[in-house]
Amino acid sequence: MEFEHADLQSCSQATGVVVVIDVLRAFTTAAYALDAGARQILPVSTVEEALNLHSQFPAALTMGEIDGVPVKEFDLGNSPSELNGRDLTGRTLIQRTTSGTQGIVRSRQAKTLLAASLVCAGATADLIFRLGTQKVTFVITGHREGDGGDEDLACADYIRALLIGEQPPVETILRRVRESREGRLFGDVSRPELPAADLDYSLEVDRFDFAMQVVRVEDGLRVIKKVI
Repeated sequence: MEFEHADLQSCSQATGVVVVIDVLRAFTTAAYALDAGARQILPVSTVEEALNLHSQFPAALTMGEIDGVPVKEFDLGNSPSELNGRDLTGRTLIQRTTSGTQGIVRSRQAKTLLAASLVCAGATADLIFRLGTQKVTFVITGHREGDGGDEDLACADYIRALLIGEQPPVETILRRVRESREGRLFGDVSRPELPAADLDYSLEVDRFDFAMQVVRVEDGLRVIKKVI
């Protein structure tokens, strides 16, 4: 199997099976939302797009952030721990984030598009196996200007190891996430929007038995749904 990496600047050229990774925190939050019963998640690029879409789906909940900070007009932030104990059964969520949803929106040439994080990494590898693909492109959404994104690259390395039949070094993977540029920000008292609990939730490797596939529906909307 062949593997390639892309970032937010190059993912528009990725074809075939494309796995958009955002460990901290978009696709960790998305996974917890789906586990809490959400029927679907609609990823978008901008706050304005999210609010306009909400007018079409008034029963939906908006969630996300700008540079890690919750959007005041949204119902929810981009926080997996915020979803603890919340019942989202049957709800549609509209998600806008600085990194993860941008990767989805920009990966326009993907034949099969997946969203991934550590909490559903094993299930993502299982789905890729079932697809029978020979090439996988990992979009490292946290990578910026030649720096950062090791938390997402660690997740890609975990999935890659599973796909080639190796046992991933879990403790090494977790350490890379904790010590990544983004990971070190969580729990900093000067950044209350980045609670330490969110990092803990994000490190629950293979917590869920489902992958997250992105499909296009009417009017060009993208929808994230569980695939078991």
